[in-house]
Amino acid sequence: MTAAAQPRAMGALMLSSKARGTVSAIDGFRTQGCMKALFPRRRDGVEAIVINTSGGLTGGDRLSLHGTAGAGSRLVLTTQAAERAYRSASGWARVETRLEAATGARFDWLPQELILFEGARLQRMLRADLAADARMLLVEPVIFGRHAMGEVLRDVGFRDRIEIWRGGAPLYFDALRMEGDLQAQMTRAAVGGGAGAMACIVYVGPEAEGLLRPLRALLPETGGASLVRPDVLVARVLACDGYALRQTLLPALDRLCEDRTGEGLPISWRL
Repeated sequence: MTAAAQPRAMGALMLSSKARGTVSAIDGFRTQGCMKALFPRRRDGVEAIVINTSGGLTGGDRLSLHGTAGAGSRLVLTTQAAERAYRSASGWARVETRLEAATGARFDWLPQELILFEGARLQRMLRADLAADARMLLVEPVIFGRHAMGEVLRDVGFRDRIEIWRGGAPLYFDALRMEGDLQAQMTRAAVGGGAGAMACIVYVGPEAEGLLRPLRALLPETGGASLVRPDVLVARVLACDGYALRQTLLPALDRLCEDRTGEGLPISWRL
């Protein structure tokens, strides 16, 4: 007898914002399959908490998200909790994210941590297209197994690619490919130095240079920040586990999120 094919999760979410006077409002919204969203009140923009109701990612899952911050608006996307990539019986889970920010807009992409489990197979692709004067804050935290649970990753496939374009020209590209024994790979000094978690932060905007020194002051010895262009700030952080990583990310992202209203990170990050 052949085993019955397991059902796979499929989901899509499309969300756009627009400026309405001095505030931002939802312009368009559509979900499909396992992708849902909640909308907490936010004074300085539209905030959406993206929810994957399938409970995690495994081989064969297909998720897509398309977010657009319309001209002069602000759109903040986050997640309800950490996303989990579980063991795959066959195939890869694929997640595609497309972000756009029109002229004068700001897009904050602030997902909570991705936790990789033993046997996971995950491919992610994120592309952001920005207008010449648009701003963006992006973070991608990853945890290599839960340290408190004694998890060790000996067989994992993780492929991740981030592209940021501005005015149709490439601005920032980053690609990561880790397969096999991640525990051994992260132990290497030139890769992770024994870290169990990491994060990448990118800020695009004219304030980037002024944010460099305050951000560096909030990073541990295992983190660093640089201006790759006068208005592009990039930081990378390594930590022993997810808890230590979050201790760094909370104040750092609060500083980068803050605006004239004093609002920082989405509330879901603090629950």
